[in-house]
Amino acid sequence: MIYIIVAAVTAFSKYKRGTGGYNNYLIFKGVFYNTLQERNIFLQYPDLFFDSNHYGVFFSLLIAPFAMMPDGFGAVLWNVASTLVFLYAIYKLPFSNAKKSFFAWLCLQEFITAATYFQFNIILTGLLILSAVYIYERKETQSAFAILIGTFVKVYGIVGLSAFFFIKNKTKFIISFIIIAILFFVLPMLISSVHFGVQSYVDWYVSLSEKNLSNQTLMSRQDYSLMGVVRRVMGNADISNLIFLIPGFAFFMLPYFRIKQYKSLPFQMMILASTLLFIVLFSSSSESPTYIIAVSGVMIWFLMQKKISKIDIGLLVFVMIFTCFAFSDLFPKFIKEEVFIKYSTKAIPCILIWFRVMYELLTRDFEKDYKLD
Repeated sequence: MIYIIVAAVTAFSKYKRGTGGYNNYLIFKGVFYNTLQERNIFLQYPDLFFDSNHYGVFFSLLIAPFAMMPDGFGAVLWNVASTLVFLYAIYKLPFSNAKKSFFAWLCLQEFITAATYFQFNIILTGLLILSAVYIYERKETQSAFAILIGTFVKVYGIVGLSAFFFIKNKTKFIISFIIIAILFFVLPMLISSVHFGVQSYVDWYVSLSEKNLSNQTLMSRQDYSLMGVVRRVMGNADISNLIFLIPGFAFFMLPYFRIKQYKSLPFQMMILASTLLFIVLFSSSSESPTYIIAVSGVMIWFLMQKKISKIDIGLLVFVMIFTCFAFSDLFPKFIKEEVFIKYSTKAIPCILIWFRVMYELLTRDFEKDYKLD
């Protein structure tokens, strides 16, 4: 109930500030109407909103029910609907009710940050958690569905395939994945045209490529990533992502060689925690509202600890203060600008925890050393 109230009040307060307050929602709304009119959904339309859209054309169908409402109702209900997806994912986690409650409380600040900007990241976090839980529950079709919604909206969703090796019925999953992917590819064409739909995917690639280049600056409010920290500390915006992505992905994949651990649900959940952290820390598009994804990974890691050490508590506090509250009123403006933005400091606590997660994935016996209840 607190989450729903926060989502509604946050959306309404932003709406009351005028179009500048809910600009992101106007961009989302524009995806639907521009698709109907077959106008490039990735261009800027200053008469309607500022900035540009970076979500796939499939998003036009998800936002459609809200876009057709008056802006006030649509904005509030969009935030509430996003929240319900996230809450359902928390409910489905294989933890006790007490741990689920703890998870929700500690994610609340990052949730507020994402909800303030009407971010799809709230839904994406829920979808990634659900995709992993559904695989454990042997609901392959539902898992494929969750992965592909995220993929067709924001590409990030494809990392849900990190749980592929744990699937019992891989044939069912692959067939479901292909059928749903074709369906999602075609559906936007029903409200536009085949030519527009295909062209939109080409335009999406161009849009994301341009956005990636624009993110790699030393003072933007994006690139809060592992690469961003190094680029900003070194004062060199030209350092390539590939220097980090190639070894980072290879390191990320190392735990999959521990095949005997596959049957352990704690091992699967720790892979999920690693995945949620990885996609944020290795993306130059990561901004403050993106960290609802990474912080959810942090909480999964923390709640699985059988014996919580002082180091674990210290890392959690580090995340809460310097990641979750980085851009809150807890810190004065000059600290935000000269530390958190200048050096992508928001990413640092999550970077440390990701390396801790990877160490545990590579060394621990998950049947003995972890518990979920």
